Amino acid sequence: MYTLAIREFTDATDTVCQLIAKLTQQIPELDSPQTQADIQQRLSLAPCLILIAYVEGEAAGFKLGYAKHDTEFYSWLGGVLPDFRQLGLAKSMLKYQEKWVAHKGYVTLSVKTRNHFNAMLNMLVSRQYQITAVEADQSNISQHKLHLQKQLNLSATQ
Repeated sequence: MYTLAIREFTDATDTVCQLIAKLTQQIPELDSPQTQADIQQRLSLAPCLILIAYVEGEAAGFKLGYAKHDTEFYSWLGGVLPDFRQLGLAKSMLKYQEKWVAHKGYVTLSVKTRNHFNAMLNMLVSRQYQITAVEADQSNISQHKLHLQKQLNLSATQ
C-alpha cells in the first residue's frame, strides 16, 4: 500500500506554481503545458484552491480551481502523472475540492472537459455533475468541449 497525501494551498506562490508548471509538462493529455506565469496570472485574480497529490512523498498530480463569482467555483485544470494513475488520486482530489468549495459557501462547482476524456467524464457523472453546455468542434466530435456543473451542499460532498 502506498502512502498518499493531498496538500492544500490557497496562495499561488512562485514555488507552488513552478511545481504545477513542471507537472503539466508530464501529463500527455494536456494540449499545451502551462507556464508558471500563466498559472500565477490565472490563480491570482480570485480566491483559489491548489491541490497537489503526493505518492510516497513524490508529487503525482494536481487540481487547480478559482472563484468565478461569489457562488460559483471553477475547477480549471488538473491531472495525474501516468505512472500514478489507477490509485484514485483524481477522485480523491475532486472530493477534496468539492468539500472545500462547499465549506467556503460556493453553491456551484463548474468544470470543462473534452468529449474524448472518458475517464474524466465517467468520474464527473459518477459524482453527480451534469452537462450544462456543449461547444461543438465541427471537424472532430471527440474534441467537443463539455461544460458540467454540480450543485453543492455540505451533505452532497461526501
